[in-house]
Amino acid sequence: MTASKVPLSAQELCQSVRCALPVDTARLNRVLGVDEKRGLVEVQANATWKTLASHLRPEDARAREVRTSCATIGESLACNAAGPDGRPTVNHVESFTMVTPDGLLRRVDRINNPGLFALAVGGQGLFGAIYSVTLRIESLARAVADAQTPRTMIPALTAPARTLVLLVPPPKSEALIVACRERCALWRVGLESLEVRRIRADEETFLRWAGRDYDELTLGLGGATRLGAEVRLAQLRGELIDLAIGFGGGFPIGGAARATRAQTEACYPQLASFIAEQRRLDPQERWANAWLRWQRGLLAREPCEVRWGPEGS
Repeated sequence: MTASKVPLSAQELCQSVRCALPVDTARLNRVLGVDEKRGLVEVQANATWKTLASHLRPEDARAREVRTSCATIGESLACNAAGPDGRPTVNHVESFTMVTPDGLLRRVDRINNPGLFALAVGGQGLFGAIYSVTLRIESLARAVADAQTPRTMIPALTAPARTLVLLVPPPKSEALIVACRERCALWRVGLESLEVRRIRADEETFLRWAGRDYDELTLGLGGATRLGAEVRLAQLRGELIDLAIGFGGGFPIGGAARATRAQTEACYPQLASFIAEQRRLDPQERWANAWLRWQRGLLAREPCEVRWGPEGS
């Protein structure tokens, strides 16, 4: 067995964190065990959902083919991704083990460590290295049984050059779609695809991006090849986010929406407290990443006047 194929142990992961050594997290890809009596399965963070489905339900082709937005279980935990039934990852999590910045392995759950649990699930990978996640088998089975197919409002003929995800209360979904179509037409940017799916509320995590049931709109926007067009496309994205906020919605903070400070604070008033907690638990910033640097810079940024407008205005 080559070194890259050898599974990564918890001890090796702790040592790599203590000594700031590089480690191949792709080796965290095993199903560690199934507790049939308690209805739990423990799986390493880099194992895929397809691997887990094949292990738990080897004869169930539907379970292996269920669509997920994140390939690995660790990625899903880091952004608290909505599963195939629209429920957030946190609903399926019993506990997880992580190596904290001091190099210690800790098992974290919502009963014994409620603060750290709420911060780390959906915490963008900023609180330590996840070694394994223990999931509720019954909850996973329900997610497969209730899997939804997104409603395709505009079919994509080719892969969209840009995508933007918006959230809106279901009763306002149709109105937002109409408004988005009109705004794209005003800016003369093609709305190349549009899918809608239901997202269920998250009431447990600190940086929750779905505090209530939402419709998730995934818009495919036409590309831009010139600098001026890129700036105008950014302005359009900002206006589309404003529309969603105006209808009582917003955007997922883990995505690439590149929202303004005002938009981010309107949708995530807890962001500053979240960043402060991350600094407290990781004072040496060992887990600082591009997402954290962007959000910190955003909160420190002063607003400026935008001079671009739709063509012909």
